[in-house]
Amino acid sequence: QVQLVESGGGLVQPGGSLRLSCATSGFTFSNYVMNWYRQAPGKERELVARITSAGSRNYADSVKGRFTISRDNTKNTAYLQMNSLKPEDTAVYYCNTFRERPYPSGNAFWGQGIQVTVSS
Repeated sequence: QVQLVESGGGLVQPGGSLRLSCATSGFTFSNYVMNWYRQAPGKERELVARITSAGSRNYADSVKGRFTISRDNTKNTAYLQMNSLKPEDTAVYYCNTFRERPYPSGNAFWGQGIQVTVSS
């Protein structure tokens, strides 16, 4: 019943911007950590950004200063604002979550993934 659905991907030129959304249902959103992962062709999946239930944010070094993760607990939705996009940002992006409150869980849930292509 836990569902994560990504949207907002597509094709963008280098230097452009894109905002991904992750709409969720089936769990108490405010108690969960939200993550964005990505997987480029031939590469392993990597963690891009994380926001905790308390609003603390962490980013991969490759996206610091360009990407911003956020969450709206009234809409049960997480976002990834991507600015100054580079061709190396091209990947399938995945929303991911696990429970943090009242105690962390080792069980994670994944969205289906959405394509982001940065190309001229």
